[in-house]
Amino acid sequence: MPVVRVYVPLGRTGLDELATTGSLAAGPGTPRTAYAVTSRLEKAAPGLDVEDLEYAAFSDAVEAAVRLRSARSDRRVVAAADADPSWVSPSDGVPVSKVVLTAPVPLSRVASFHVDDEVTGGVDEEADELLWYDVTELDDVRSFFG
Repeated sequence: MPVVRVYVPLGRTGLDELATTGSLAAGPGTPRTAYAVTSRLEKAAPGLDVEDLEYAAFSDAVEAAVRLRSARSDRRVVAAADADPSWVSPSDGVPVSKVVLTAPVPLSRVASFHVDDEVTGGVDEEADELLWYDVTELDDVRSFFG
């Protein structure tokens, strides 16, 4: 079964939603922005391999995670998930990796969480400075939000 790796920026609300409902809501009336390797990204970065393209999409998600912090002391969080291709719709605008999820993403499709080691001050922190957490460590990731 083909899947699309999506990177979903999350804040406290998204983490709580995953823990309580077992999925991230998405669909008509509840669009959810994510980031993925898109044809637009491939055209914008010719010659990059899949790994580099995925890192570019992941970096865009990390940048978007800054805007989801409810307090300056919150950490950036990105969930990496394997979505069914029918759940992913292209999005116009920038960045070119931006997509819209059109169906809920169950926790069983989340592969990992990527979280700041400590609270960062702004958007200029590098994406590769985030720590990796297994999906089974959702409660640990939520604990960073007090």
